[in-house]
Amino acid sequence: MNRFQNILAVCDEDSAYEHAFERTSWLARKNGAQVTLVATVDTKPGELGRLLGELPGRKAAQIEAAVLSVHQARLEGIAAPLRDEGLQVTTKILQGTPFIEIIREVLRTGHDLVIKGIQRSPSGPFFRGPDMHLMRKCPCPVWVLNPATSARSERILAAVDPDPSDAGRDELNSKILQLSTALARQDNAKLDVMSVWRLQEEATLRNPLAEVPAEHVDALAQSEEAAGKERLISLTARFAEFMDLMRPLHVKGIAEDFIPEHVAAEGIDTIVMGTLARTGVAGLFIGNTAETILNRVQCSVLTVKAQGFVSPVTLEEHT
Repeated sequence: MNRFQNILAVCDEDSAYEHAFERTSWLARKNGAQVTLVATVDTKPGELGRLLGELPGRKAAQIEAAVLSVHQARLEGIAAPLRDEGLQVTTKILQGTPFIEIIREVLRTGHDLVIKGIQRSPSGPFFRGPDMHLMRKCPCPVWVLNPATSARSERILAAVDPDPSDAGRDELNSKILQLSTALARQDNAKLDVMSVWRLQEEATLRNPLAEVPAEHVDALAQSEEAAGKERLISLTARFAEFMDLMRPLHVKGIAEDFIPEHVAAEGIDTIVMGTLARTGVAGLFIGNTAETILNRVQCSVLTVKAQGFVSPVTLEEHT
């Protein structure tokens, strides 16, 4: 994980930032990274004062300044232990739609990792709107942590889809393994590297109405399985020095179903997975697969973008 040298940690009170800060602290110490701690205020500059401007005896600007100073003081308190260790820590208050302002801060400052705790919620989906927006649209890796698990990983799942003929996908799979193997080594965690395969339309081909001999379908399935297994072996062979921690898994099924089942059955606490805009629309996951998986798991997730990903969020105010 020593690739992360410029970390942005989200310390909003409505996210489980305490847990994320433990990981931020550990990464910063391990890598000598510079850290920016941010809190967001969900109003544009000047709006907060106008909303609270009817409070007696206070001018709008004074009210807004007082609120921002409270947030700033809280961030300074969080930053103090890291600074005492000699680490470079900056604090910032961002005003506007939180996920947009966080991404803009990444674009302005070139952060190589955003780390935050999950959005606090008594019910509803585990990954709520703000977290999903960040994972969809932020150009750098985003690590959303579950406070119910240890700050250090014990069981990691790297979800890959090897295809050397697709340069973008191959680069993304390599990036996933670079991060997951480094994390497994640093945390002394076990790592499952999973590729899920299936023969497209196999059930239809086996329908008597299709009039395809069973042995032909069997041969197609065996060929698909063998090719996929070879691709997984080739991918993991690039990371042979981590084989003591790594368990390659080439399984038949539907990724949206099998991965959440594996996470629950094996006690996976961290998933490392990629996103890739293949439709020509910036900010989209690979089809609906990744989003479906995220809606069905309750563990920490580190999402990685493909090379050339362009965020739909820009620095212009109209975005």
